[in-house]
Amino acid sequence: MTRLPADTLSDPTLLAVLDAIEARGNHAYLVGGAVRNALLGQPVDDIDIATDALPDQVAQLAADAGLKPVPTGIEHGTVTVVADGRGFEVTTFRRDIETDGRHAVVTFSDNLEEDARRRDFTMNALYAGRDGHVIDPVGGLPDLTAKRLRFVGQAEQRIQEDYLRILRFFRFLAWYGEEASPEAVAACAALKDGLARIARERIGGEIRKLLAAPDPVASIRLMKQTGVLDQILADAQPEIIAALVEIETRERVPPSWPRRLAALSNSRKCSGELRLSKDETRAQEALARALDADWALEEAGYRLGVSAATDYILLAGAKGMKLPADWPDQLIRASKAKLPISARDLQPKLEGPALGRALQAAETRWIASGFALTKSELVAAALSAGAGE
Repeated sequence: MTRLPADTLSDPTLLAVLDAIEARGNHAYLVGGAVRNALLGQPVDDIDIATDALPDQVAQLAADAGLKPVPTGIEHGTVTVVADGRGFEVTTFRRDIETDGRHAVVTFSDNLEEDARRRDFTMNALYAGRDGHVIDPVGGLPDLTAKRLRFVGQAEQRIQEDYLRILRFFRFLAWYGEEASPEAVAACAALKDGLARIARERIGGEIRKLLAAPDPVASIRLMKQTGVLDQILADAQPEIIAALVEIETRERVPPSWPRRLAALSNSRKCSGELRLSKDETRAQEALARALDADWALEEAGYRLGVSAATDYILLAGAKGMKLPADWPDQLIRASKAKLPISARDLQPKLEGPALGRALQAAETRWIASGFALTKSELVAAALSAGAGE
């Protein structure tokens, strides 16, 4: 008999929510990611609860216990129960009665097995009661132990219910799997065209989560082999992101999905395809411009600041730049550098466009010197550059 680690169910706030739902004889179970992560020894961030109580019953039971019910997804059977400032999504057992590849129409059920059969992957269809005993209706425990990702039931049927599950498959493979079910891989390849029916915002959300995995390379390569990656980002380059992840690991730099996206795809294409925000798009374009310009380390630190310059340097390293051992210190020093001269130092000898070009030329020489040129040297260089116009 498999049980959750004892500390998973030692949270008094969680127990108060379970007590409230079960106060009149109903059943409540932790489900999905909370159970999966607890068994894997990974952090349990969000706790979802499944129950045989109907949504209006959940709301009433929560209110009777002094908790706050919020109907966040009432049409799908979900009530968020707020306790001590924390929200717990409580969802009634369901079964699908209609799907269109994007959304499902559900009816409520009092049967846990029915609820499990409509879920995506076997490792996500695990339940646990307040005693910690794990209930496994669809064979998820052996898959979780083997880190094998497998759809519940027929893979093609699960995908046709919601084509986003293709991307969820590769995302979960990156985070939790080492072995992909051959049936699942074949189904993803066969049905990849269905992704055209999915909103780009949803696709972008999945790609962000995939790229944030500790090492998404194997999953991304499999996406390429199946044609799924080309369906999302036609210009994607898995080998560059593989080199980037290797450098991140060697240099002990935490993962960053924007940095990895810049390695994977052209910024101008990915911003539209993944519905990036304006700020995210600007950051991608700045990295692309820096890579096109092939900046030295000092220039990147000076012009981009430490965070963005770190992304640039790691990307440049993935494309062949040799990184000095002290590159983080050099970036910090460069980011703090201040050009010693200003327009006032060159006026009135230089004015207008000539002044701007002279300052730019002096700045370029100053950066190239490793920020070593003095103010007087820079003024002389600027005046010389301006006089040569």
